[in-house]
Amino acid sequence: MLRKLVLLSCTVGALMAATIKMDLNAIYGANNVHTKGAEQFAALVDEYTKGSVKITVHAGGSLVKGSPLQAVKDGTVAMTDMFIPFTAGGGKVFGISALPFVAHSYDDAYKLYQISKPAYEKAAATWNQKMLYAVSWPPSGLYTKKPMNTKADFSDLKTRTYDKNSADFITIVGGSSVALPWGEVYSALSTGMVNSVVTSSASGKDGKFWEVLSDFTKINYAYPLQAVTINLDYWKSLDKAQQDALLKAAEKIEKSQWEASKTEDAVALKLISDNGVKITEASPELKKELDAVAQKMLDAYLMDADPMIKKIFTEYKKQ
Repeated sequence: MLRKLVLLSCTVGALMAATIKMDLNAIYGANNVHTKGAEQFAALVDEYTKGSVKITVHAGGSLVKGSPLQAVKDGTVAMTDMFIPFTAGGGKVFGISALPFVAHSYDDAYKLYQISKPAYEKAAATWNQKMLYAVSWPPSGLYTKKPMNTKADFSDLKTRTYDKNSADFITIVGGSSVALPWGEVYSALSTGMVNSVVTSSASGKDGKFWEVLSDFTKINYAYPLQAVTINLDYWKSLDKAQQDALLKAAEKIEKSQWEASKTEDAVALKLISDNGVKITEASPELKKELDAVAQKMLDAYLMDADPMIKKIFTEYKKQ
């Protein structure tokens, strides 16, 4: 009997030792749509691996204070979500989803992502990580303290932008671009350091922008991607069944999160409107002026792009 108990104890101990635990750094707060998606992904991984892989999600960027791309590369954290345009320094391809007015709808954004996926995966691999899934944010609009009717209205804007593309865009149309961490945006708006923000309806909701801004113009600037990646050394430590389980969970979450993003956009627009923000569509004149700027930026972007990136846009244009 004692021998059986010892054997049973050893078996249970071996099973427990085989459980792989990983931390996932989630950039945004616990109530953010992408953080909720990461939590659902972790739950599915637990289910699909029968508990042999446990992922703990840490909201609010608590595990990484610098670049999440670098942190995963170094193995400082096993997994993270990341706003892909912020990682444009890691490779030209990472800027694709934030090019202005390339995608005009969620359907467009999804097509562009599918065509770009092999390039994203290749770029991630050079940073010692594997991309598991990516999801679009709601389309970026422009939060201001006044109505935006023409390009001339940008002349007095000091705009918080989220990447090089959006910074260049604001500068070209006549405004001033300001780079700020997200955590400093509200206070910068309160003090007048900035008076406008290029971001999504969801971010405006999370940031309570109705307290400091009055207008949201739906220019549909871009549908930038948020991705979840895993360090390749951690990935290779998983057996084939565990890897397959993570990919299965990632595929399911990616599909549901694209729908969740659409829902979040509708919810956020209603909330900011209910709190007094005036929501308007971009006027035909403004659209025409901004489209002209966007085309010049795309031409410049593609001028020194490698054949793989140029092929993405050739294929996207066909579709």
